[in-house]
Amino acid sequence: MAAKKQASKAMITVQQYASPIRRQGRQKLYLKSLGLGKMNAVRQLQDNEIVRSLLAKVPHMVRIVSESVDER
Repeated sequence: MAAKKQASKAMITVQQYASPIRRQGRQKLYLKSLGLGKMNAVRQLQDNEIVRSLLAKVPHMVRIVSESVDER
């Protein structure tokens, strides 16, 4: 059998710095789907297209703290 190639898992650390109060309902749902929702919440997520597109929809409330690549 052929060995499967291990893909490197890029991780991204995201911090929420703005409140979801007085924002559109969709933006609150985007934060919730990222695992955020409270001020100064920090999450480490996989760096993929889905996460990047959600971050692009709420750039005024979140910031990227760090990016890392875990090569195993």
